[in-house]
Amino acid sequence: MRMSRFFVAVLFVLSVCAVSCRRSNVVASVNENQLFTLKYGNFEDELNLFNLSQAGDVHTHMTMRDGFFYVANGESKKIMELNSYGDLLSLYYNDEVTKAPLFANMNSESSTKKAVTYPFNTLGPIAVDARKYLYVVDTLPLSRQEQDTGKRLLLSYVVLRFSSDGTFVDYLGQQGPGGTPFPFVKNIYTTKSNELVVVCTTNEGPVVYWFGENGFLLYTVPVTVETVPNPYKHSAEEQMYVSIENVVPDLLERKLYLKIDYFANTLDSALKVQSGVAYQHTLLCALNVNTGRYETPLEIPPYEDDVSASLSKEVYNLPFDFLGVTESGWFFFCIPTGKGYQVQMVQPNGQRILKRELPVDHSQILYYDIALDDEGIISALFVKRNVADVAWWRTDNLIASFVNN
Repeated sequence: MRMSRFFVAVLFVLSVCAVSCRRSNVVASVNENQLFTLKYGNFEDELNLFNLSQAGDVHTHMTMRDGFFYVANGESKKIMELNSYGDLLSLYYNDEVTKAPLFANMNSESSTKKAVTYPFNTLGPIAVDARKYLYVVDTLPLSRQEQDTGKRLLLSYVVLRFSSDGTFVDYLGQQGPGGTPFPFVKNIYTTKSNELVVVCTTNEGPVVYWFGENGFLLYTVPVTVETVPNPYKHSAEEQMYVSIENVVPDLLERKLYLKIDYFANTLDSALKVQSGVAYQHTLLCALNVNTGRYETPLEIPPYEDDVSASLSKEVYNLPFDFLGVTESGWFFFCIPTGKGYQVQMVQPNGQRILKRELPVDHSQILYYDIALDDEGIISALFVKRNVADVAWWRTDNLIASFVNN
């Protein structure tokens, strides 16, 4: 008995030491790495963002793949491909707005840079697949736009495709190459199989168009609040309202992840009448595109915002925004805070949740665009008063450290 107790004690001490060693290797924070700065101007390597003070949308978007950054600057009707040092490698431009760069006249066989002309209109979200095919949302001229009177939609968006050497391939519409224009395009994504996923917004809810590698339509998936899972419908005392915040495709399987927020009525305790709605829950629902069936939802913890007033303290639950999913299956959520952004990373089975702060000075930022790559690197374009900064956070290292330990 004494020997057994001795071995149990030794095993306990060894296990504690092993756990301590594992914990010592865990990355405790995520540091920002500012990579390069873009100036404002009309030259090929500058951004046209002179009219941010005026009313209207900003048509500048960014994505990152394999360490290369792609910036669609709709205000100057051009797309820039840059490396992590900010060197311009490729320029896709409307020659009626932007002058040809100096390297446009170089021998294409000897030059490492390329210049491609195309009559862009108003550029939108941008994506790049593993073949280095470039996809970008653009608006058709007024004469080619269509109306869906039944659904009260303006169909004016297409997705342009360029091959890796800069050759224009075609444009995609609802049915595929040369198809009917899309309604408003919220975002576009590419999968590991080089398939394109277009997420549109309509009056009835999101509509997802899933295209094969050849550009032909595979699936059209309409999503409405009436058809998504609502496990709180009969259990809640008050009526539960459903909001579909975002839809993101899986990178390996033909699956869509729907981030759904649930709200309930709030009552004025004094007047006994409804005073508004309050956030209650968030679920991440996986929809199998092949079968049309939902998998078991994953509950996503909210962001807890502490508000102090005099001697009291209130805690408010707020929903995160769904940023995307990595190739390893980790789900990324983000929300602006007073110190910058808080990122919440959720393991596929929900067993492990990581939260990290990304320090950012919001007072200096006029506009921003945040992207998540396949490996879990968060990159951002921060538009400031005089320049635009491009930075990233190596959250992929953070996840790898937890997986290895």
